[in-house]
Amino acid sequence: MFGTGLLKGLGVTLKHALDTFEDDRESVPDRYKGSLELGNNRRIIQQPIDQEGLLTIQYPEEKRLLPERFRYIPMLIWDSEKEEDRCTACGICAKVCPPQCIWIVRDSDENGKPVTRCSDFYIDAAVCMSCSFCVEFCPFDAIKMNHDYELAVYDRYPHLVYDMAELTVPLEYYAALWPTQYEEEQARRKEEEEQKRKQDEEKAAKAAARAAAKSAAAADESAAKPKRSAAELQALAKERAAQRQAQAADGGGSGDDEADAKRARMEELKRRAQERARQRKEQSGE
Repeated sequence: MFGTGLLKGLGVTLKHALDTFEDDRESVPDRYKGSLELGNNRRIIQQPIDQEGLLTIQYPEEKRLLPERFRYIPMLIWDSEKEEDRCTACGICAKVCPPQCIWIVRDSDENGKPVTRCSDFYIDAAVCMSCSFCVEFCPFDAIKMNHDYELAVYDRYPHLVYDMAELTVPLEYYAALWPTQYEEEQARRKEEEEQKRKQDEEKAAKAAARAAAKSAAAADESAAKPKRSAAELQALAKERAAQRQAQAADGGGSGDDEADAKRARMEELKRRAQERARQRKEQSGE
């Protein structure tokens, strides 16, 4: 009533103005505490919730420190440890992209057979909606969201269509932008590698056990077979040689006898067939 509320409001405004003036006169104003000095009056400034004083950032000389989960356009990861691209050109990111701003061309070998790597990878930054679906669905952690937002150009085409060379960043760059997520992924990868190593060891142990059991069974079988002496083996060899010589000596006559017997049998079968045919003919004539 009677302007008291207005006076209180003006008092609050005056207090904030005085606090800001006092803070700005200090050697290190509140807004610069914890900031990163880049030289040439350039800073990366943090803005905590409880900050007081002048809050205006003098862009572009002063920039705000972006939070880790800030995302703008995707980037492709180059694995510095393995010295290869993580992307296998599976095409999942292009399929799940809502505005369909990703194009992938799979590479081929010298025989024209497709291989698991990209020859071309394009993203239209003017269409990208920064949804990070490509990051969530990528099974190889090959695509992540970048923090680079200063992408203003005069011409949309071709300057806002980024190719694979412009999108690829080393693994260390991603680790610096996303430290928490990078550590979680590294822990998960180590756990998966450890599980895979254990599975491989178990498979190798089972294969070795099967091979040992097979060799033991073969040894038992060979041990169960009767073993003959050298003299017995020589006697058997001489006996078999004598049998072969006897068969060779009687081979001509025995072969002729078998042929004559077969010929006689065939003649007997023909005679019986003719006799049955004559009987059927006589019966039909009656």
